[in-house]
Amino acid sequence: MKKFFVAALATALLTSTALADTIKVGVIGPFSGPFALQGKNFQAGIQAYQALNGDSVGDHKVEIVYRDVPQADPAQSAALAQELVVKEGVQYLAGFYFTPDAMAAAPLLEQANVPMVIFNAATSAIVTKSPYVVRTSFTTWQTSAPMAKVAKAKGIEKVITVVSDYGPGVDSETAFKTTFEAEGGTVVESIRMPLSTNDFSPIMQRIKDSGAQAVFAFLPSGPTTLGFVKSYNENGLRDAGVTLLAPGDLTQESDLPALGDSALGLLTTFHYAVSHDSPENKAFVEAAGKALGNPAELSFPAVGAFDGMHVIYKMIEATGGKQDAKAAVDAVKGLAWMSPRGPVEIDPETRHITQNIYLREVAKADDGTYINKEIQTFEKQGDPGLAAAK
Repeated sequence: MKKFFVAALATALLTSTALADTIKVGVIGPFSGPFALQGKNFQAGIQAYQALNGDSVGDHKVEIVYRDVPQADPAQSAALAQELVVKEGVQYLAGFYFTPDAMAAAPLLEQANVPMVIFNAATSAIVTKSPYVVRTSFTTWQTSAPMAKVAKAKGIEKVITVVSDYGPGVDSETAFKTTFEAEGGTVVESIRMPLSTNDFSPIMQRIKDSGAQAVFAFLPSGPTTLGFVKSYNENGLRDAGVTLLAPGDLTQESDLPALGDSALGLLTTFHYAVSHDSPENKAFVEAAGKALGNPAELSFPAVGAFDGMHVIYKMIEATGGKQDAKAAVDAVKGLAWMSPRGPVEIDPETRHITQNIYLREVAKADDGTYINKEIQTFEKQGDPGLAAAK
């Protein structure tokens, strides 16, 4: 199998060099199934970027080739990544909503001479799996650690953590616990749930029984986050005075109408809010909303894809369209620009994005829609989880 891959890869590389006037970008994500909205946001971010910046870099037309992984499936992700490189001749791999999918595809990059630009997957360790990985999303360390500081500043002393039991969840738990304890707080219990969990009532009872003043929670955005927040309200935790603290995955904008007034006042820390006030974001929201068809479905994976395309365009520009993964990645180390989310930079050492993290509160806008209103900024946040990943 490996010999076949090497031979097929050599043929694909010759073909891609000969046809470099069209440069293919392979995007892997959930375009069907329960997480399809996240994949739809990948597409919206890509389409918004090309609507605002064109579909060519110099003389090179950029073509997007999509592959669907409905739920986390490392074997399928690796197989599709190989197919994209060998059969489709892509020069860039991108997307990856789930960490296990990105981890599975990363070992192919060096042999294939292909960079990977992560639009979402949020475990710190991904960038350590290949020197050809660049991330334009966030990590759960990056978005969770500031919430620990917020909790302590609000006088909260005892917290229980509840996370999905996979890479980003463990990172989120560790980030919050490490930071909160360093601030003098106590984590009274840590619960890890299987990714498939959708009945949260027993978890809510354990939270009540713990005596904690607050619960810090992380689950991957999608049906489960909506279910968790609804269960928090329906099981009386909010009425009992137990504060819900989380990274922004739990209050993505597309879920807020379903949560309604019960979400008002919920606090999260995150790298992006659709309501962010800047000219760059206004242009992005308009273009991405048009691509989606329903602007109410716009959520954070779209901005990861939008900025990911910016990085890929810069890579193509720097390499003149030639397939050279090392030169492409080297060209964007230290790259800085004004994103729809605010000022960002690709750290030249880690290849992870440095960005502002915002404390947000769910509120009602003047037009009656629900938004994540930014109320505090933690500037120029790198990834504190990389030290833990090494």
